[in-house]
Amino acid sequence: MMNRLQDKVALVFGAGSSGPGWSNGKAAAVAYAREGAIVVAIDQVENAARETVALIETEHHQALAIQADVTDTTAVTAAVERAMQAFGRIDVLHNNVGTTVMGGPMELSEEAWNRSLDINLGSVYRTSRAVLPYMLKQGRGVIINISSLAAIRWTGYPYFAYYTAKAAVNQATVALAMQYARHGIRANAILPGAVDTPLIYREISSQYASVEEMRAARNRAVPTGKMGTALDIAHAAVFLASDEAAFITGVCLPVDGGQSCVMGGVEVR
Repeated sequence: MMNRLQDKVALVFGAGSSGPGWSNGKAAAVAYAREGAIVVAIDQVENAARETVALIETEHHQALAIQADVTDTTAVTAAVERAMQAFGRIDVLHNNVGTTVMGGPMELSEEAWNRSLDINLGSVYRTSRAVLPYMLKQGRGVIINISSLAAIRWTGYPYFAYYTAKAAVNQATVALAMQYARHGIRANAILPGAVDTPLIYREISSQYASVEEMRAARNRAVPTGKMGTALDIAHAAVFLASDEAAFITGVCLPVDGGQSCVMGGVEVR
């Protein structure tokens, strides 16, 4: 531990894990805590948020669990206000909530299309809207949005709404960075490539004949020969949240083992 975030308050939306193991949000919350931050773990599933907090507290760090649905403006606002009441400041906003919905324009229902955008993109709008007034008053803050390699390239999966939403998250991040740069607020996005998290077993594995085939195909797609881990994403987030990245804003950073550098390299489905 380097204490790069000592006494900072970090709000992590999507801090729970959807299954056994490390989700990107859970890993980020724990990584922030290990660097000295006070973590507010927010998740739609209260028990998932509590599980993350329990892990943080086991390592003798401070954290608070809050239940909130990022598609509910009132719930998001209440979660942010509760964090302010508890700790008096917000230094880091980490947006991790996301979901994939398979289907192109012909297969997606309008309801599924709207829900995908509401979760993947609307979450960034609602959380930023709630947090920015406090960051502006402080004169500083960091926003980190978890986007995806799917924001900038075809990844082999037919999830039209996800591609669209994550591309918008990238540009939303740039817009936040530029609008608030003179106010001491930085905003950056992280674009995970093929990462081994619980989400892929729940939302991606159906695209393969078996889980083993999925793992093998995703490993082959990465130039380094192996999928990344949630902690790989979390370590990038810690750096971007720290003062070491004080001159970095408006960046959409692939964390993907070089996958974004490869032309093709994925099975077209």
